[in-house]
Amino acid sequence: MLWNLKPQARAYRYVGHKDVVTSVQFSPHGNLLASASRDRTVRLWIPDKRGKSSEFKAHTAPVRSVDFSADGQFLVTASEDKSIKVWNMYRQRFLFSLYRHTHWVRCAKFSPDARLIVSCSEDKTIKIWDTTSKQCVNNFSDSIGFANFVDFNPSGTCIASAGTDHTVKIWDIRVNKLLQHYQVHSGGVNCLSFHPSGNFLITASSDGTLKILDLLEGRLIYTLQGHMGPVFTVSFSKSGELFASGGADAQVLLWRTNFDELYCKTLSKRNLKRLHLDSAPHLLDVYPRTPHRHEGKPETVEINPKLEVTDLRISSPPVVDIISFDSTTITETTGKTLPDQGEEVSGCFLNPSLMLPECSPITMKKKTEDVSDLPSESQKSIPLAVTDALGHIMEQLHVLTQHGVRIN
Repeated sequence: MLWNLKPQARAYRYVGHKDVVTSVQFSPHGNLLASASRDRTVRLWIPDKRGKSSEFKAHTAPVRSVDFSADGQFLVTASEDKSIKVWNMYRQRFLFSLYRHTHWVRCAKFSPDARLIVSCSEDKTIKIWDTTSKQCVNNFSDSIGFANFVDFNPSGTCIASAGTDHTVKIWDIRVNKLLQHYQVHSGGVNCLSFHPSGNFLITASSDGTLKILDLLEGRLIYTLQGHMGPVFTVSFSKSGELFASGGADAQVLLWRTNFDELYCKTLSKRNLKRLHLDSAPHLLDVYPRTPHRHEGKPETVEINPKLEVTDLRISSPPVVDIISFDSTTITETTGKTLPDQGEEVSGCFLNPSLMLPECSPITMKKKTEDVSDLPSESQKSIPLAVTDALGHIMEQLHVLTQHGVRIN
C-alpha cells in the first residue's frame, strides 16, 4: 500500500501479486516502486493512481528482497531458489544470476557505487559479489546463526548484518575482518538501517524493540519501545531526519531523530577519545583493532512513546484499490541488454536520467496524474482499458477539430 499523509491520510492499494508481499523499495528518483512476493514474481510499479506495472518472472521460489542501485539503473532480487538475479531497469531486461549459496537467500543489496553486491543466506554465510566479473569475491561465515538482513554503510567500506543469534555485526570489507559485534537484543534481529552520515545504525528485533547504535563510539545509545510485538522492518529517510518502523502489531511508527544536535555537541569529545589506544574500534579506522563485543550499557536512554504520540488509525481509512490491467511480463529468457532493431521499449519505466526527450520528467508529469488526487467514484467503476480507449478517441477528435476536418 502507498500512503499519502497530506492533506488527509489515505492509502492506495496496488493489486497484482497473488501471495504475500515480502519486500518493497522506491527507486532513487521516486518514479518507480519495486515489490517482491512469495508468488515468485517481482513487480515494478509506476506509483500513481493508474498502477501500471511490469512483472518479472525468473525465480522459481518465493522472492525475499528487492534493491535498486544508487543510480536507479539496476535492480537486484534475492530468492528462496538460492539465487540472486540482476535486472536492467533502462531496458527492462534480465541480466544475470549469481549462484553460490546453498540455502535460501534472505537479502541482497548493492554497494553505493553498484560495483558490489552483498547477500546473506540461511546457509550461514554472507557473500560479496563483483558485478563486473559476476564472481563471489568474499565470504563471511557464522557457525551459530544466519543473517536475516545485510547492507552496506553509506561509504561502501563496511557491511552490517542482522542475525538470528540476536547479534549485529559490522565487517570491514577492505581488510575482511569483524570490526564491531553488538549483543544488545534478546531476540533475533530482523532488519537494520544506516543513518546517511554512516555514524549511526538502527536495528529492529523480534524482542519488540528498536536499538540505535553509535558506531563511532561503539555503543548503544537508545532503546525504543513502541511496538506491541516483534519489529520486522526499519528504515531511515533519505535525509536521516526521520525513520519508520513496522511490526507484527500491524502498526507503522514514524520517528524523528536528534542526531544532528547530538553529533555537534559531542564531536570534539569523540575525536579526543579516538586518540586513546584502548578505545573501541570505529568505522573511520582504516585498519581495525581487535574486534570488541559490545554489551548494553546502563547509561543508554530508553524511550517508550505509547503515551506521547498521536494514533492516526481510524475506523474506516480511505483505501483505493488500484488494479494493474495492462502489465507486461519479463522473464529470464529475455536476457538481452539492448533491444533488437525496431523493438519498442516501455518509455514509462525508463530511468529519468536516461530518458528520451518525449519521456522526460516534465512530459511524464503532464501525462501522469498526481497520486494525491483521489479518483472519483465514477472513475473507480470504469475499467482502465475503457478509460484509455475514451481518452484516445477524445485525442483524435481534438486533432480533427484543430485541422478543420469535417466529419460526415
